[in-house]
Amino acid sequence: MRRFVAAIDQGTTSSRCIVFDGSGRIAGLAQREHEQLFPHPGWVEHNGVTIWRNTEFVIGAALADSGATAADIAAVGITNQRETTLVWDRATGEPIHNAIVWQDTRTATLCDELAGEAGPDRYADRTGLPLSTYFSGPKLRWILDRIPGALERAQAGELCFGTMDSWVLWNLTGEHLTDVTNASRTMLMDLRTLQWDSRICAEFGIPEAMLPRIRGSSEVYAEISSGPLAGVPVAGILGDQQAATFGQACLSPGEAKNTYGTGNFMLLNTGTTPVFSKFGLLTTVCYRLGDQPAVYALEGAIAVTGSLVQWLRDNLGIIESAGQIEALAREVDDNGGAYIVPAFSGLFAPRWRPDARGVIAGLTRFVTKAHLARAVLEATAFQTREVIEAMRADAAAGQLDLELTTLKVDGGMVANDLLMQFQADILDMPVVRPVITETTALGAAYAAGLAVGHWSDTEEIRANWAVGRRWEPAMPAAERGRLYDDWNRAVERTYDWSR
Repeated sequence: MRRFVAAIDQGTTSSRCIVFDGSGRIAGLAQREHEQLFPHPGWVEHNGVTIWRNTEFVIGAALADSGATAADIAAVGITNQRETTLVWDRATGEPIHNAIVWQDTRTATLCDELAGEAGPDRYADRTGLPLSTYFSGPKLRWILDRIPGALERAQAGELCFGTMDSWVLWNLTGEHLTDVTNASRTMLMDLRTLQWDSRICAEFGIPEAMLPRIRGSSEVYAEISSGPLAGVPVAGILGDQQAATFGQACLSPGEAKNTYGTGNFMLLNTGTTPVFSKFGLLTTVCYRLGDQPAVYALEGAIAVTGSLVQWLRDNLGIIESAGQIEALAREVDDNGGAYIVPAFSGLFAPRWRPDARGVIAGLTRFVTKAHLARAVLEATAFQTREVIEAMRADAAAGQLDLELTTLKVDGGMVANDLLMQFQADILDMPVVRPVITETTALGAAYAAGLAVGHWSDTEEIRANWAVGRRWEPAMPAAERGRLYDDWNRAVERTYDWSR
């Protein structure tokens, strides 16, 4: 009897492997961080070889932690930081350049060139995405332009492109595949056909020979060829935010979740028809189970939330560990009039201002490091409110049927009770954290387990979800309005810094 399903979670700051039992509880876990590389201002890279070595390590360590062997594992799911772009040699498996991370802004000029007279929405009707440094297609074009011989080798079929799911799967099985959720974040896939768009690829100058085959999110792809999981099928792939949506059991239109990680990502299930936002949200594939119709989502992507806490720790030295920020912020009753807008990579949804750069506004001699710590946490909540207001605007415009009355939350930052209470206050909406907060890895495990019959259907996934804690709003309406107005004034001061 295969009792467990394993999930590989290749994230922005670390790689993890988690072993889950049939009720979705954690039986074993291992994690290892990797270095963030900043070769130039605005550039963010990862070493692909290091990430794979870390992945190998956490697989073995998680199995050891659970006491399981390959014979106990029914299937493996993969979830990953989306948009991060890697190109490797098809014969040797060696990357030709570091992975360019989703936060990286080096392709700003290229995006302007690709937009031409049509503007940033040139491809939005087919891809659901604006031209932005965020997505993989421009990053791939940059590699082909800048690495000597890369374009010619790609045209000859010698190179493979992939987001990190493809890289992990390649090293596990030798197969060059991706799923529809990750493909939908490249700007190269047609949302309706779920295939690579030949015209967009040609206009981007990207040879289709280097692209992975697109598959569903829950099906058997291949067996693992070596290592402690040899012989176990890889049967699920979901981009990290889609995986968290699945793990939160947001399986019906109108259900939404918000993940608090390196950035914040809110996804709203819109059903089997793609909905195109008029208010700055992204249209993306949410998941596809087997040969069933794809399910779509509207997404509000925020670039910097948890990484702002890291900045406070690593760049300013105000805290020694991320876990200290809550205690420091609790030393004061409010932000002291200070607002931090973390536009380190420009502003993502719903504003989409690549010219923006971060500011600290409202400083006086009264402001202390405790006020700044509180402003860091509040920035996450304010940005989340912007996304929810965009969703409500789309609903009011007739784009979708939405009655979002409770926000499901997950990710590392949801352990911060002060942040969660402020989030409920600034939204004037209850915030709910599930019992199992590792929803990203859990979603990938669910996708894999469904494909091999470990879970019989999605109703079992719904049955596993349970409330862990709930925060109710308690802030007076006048205070809520004043704080949000001041936040918006601070955001407007970030514009036009990068020309």
